[in-house]
Amino acid sequence: MKMRSDQIVRGMVVVGLLLVTMIRTSEAGLSGKEETPGERFRKGIEKIRLSCESRKLAPGEVCGAVSNLKPADPLATEEGRFAHSIRIPNPVPEDSGYKPGMTPEKYFDHLCKTEAGEFIYKTVENVEGIYMMRPRKKATDSELQHLYVLEDPYGGTTEESYLVEDTYVQPASGRYQFLEMPLVGTLGEVRKHQRYYRDENAHPGKRYQTVINGQGVFVPYIVAQTTVSDAKSQYGYTWRGLSRPHDRELGIAGGELIILQLLTKEVLAVRRGYMRTGSVVNNLTGVWWLLGPSCPNRGEKPTFKFIQEVLKPVPSEMKETKGVAK
Repeated sequence: MKMRSDQIVRGMVVVGLLLVTMIRTSEAGLSGKEETPGERFRKGIEKIRLSCESRKLAPGEVCGAVSNLKPADPLATEEGRFAHSIRIPNPVPEDSGYKPGMTPEKYFDHLCKTEAGEFIYKTVENVEGIYMMRPRKKATDSELQHLYVLEDPYGGTTEESYLVEDTYVQPASGRYQFLEMPLVGTLGEVRKHQRYYRDENAHPGKRYQTVINGQGVFVPYIVAQTTVSDAKSQYGYTWRGLSRPHDRELGIAGGELIILQLLTKEVLAVRRGYMRTGSVVNNLTGVWWLLGPSCPNRGEKPTFKFIQEVLKPVPSEMKETKGVAK
């Protein structure tokens, strides 16, 4: 049976964990300081690489996928270049405030106190639909174990990379009438867009589980999709990672989500967040971007909720009958 690459990495944990712990303890005693998340990551990657080289791989086996990953170029796409070109009212200062000898915990706390937060400059009422200007890809297990490969681990939550049409369009409290995004694979052609919209006849008999008035219910699933040449959204949002000289070495990643008026490019709101990893003990790299402290706490307010506070959807109601909303 072929094993997934993440299963292979996890299979090394039992042997590697004790060794990593002994090395960290020894080095801390000799140097007088704890190794940084970056140092642990590089040692873990080297162990994975050497382990793969020391044995004969089975046909079709992929070994050490995490060690072969390279950081993505944030400017490689049109969407990425635009996101990083936006000027916001409250840009991060050139000096992050890092001081030599700062621990990951102290530096993270400093960034949370001085830079992180939600900054709303203008809100809009009765918004029918929005444009997701830079769609995210769902991160693999290997990418989540890599300290550098993800541009914005803070913002790369499941709701933003998987079934986004359900998050933004499927009827419930505060959903939009439609969601649009650039269609992948149309570069070099006439620019096209994917549009998700509501159609009660799109999926006869299909049900969707949601919560209404605190109760779990099944409602008709009515999200349809089509390809269009002209987007009709007036408002949208994009994202970009923050790159600082000391952040990743200390296991810290930052990102900004920017909401704007599409025609004028006026910035309506910015959410800047940071998260910290590098101390998990269930893999060799010490990195797992799904867990770790974050500010603002991304578990308390999903991305959708922040966008909804700025771009307020057209009010809609759902009627519930015998446990099923219609």
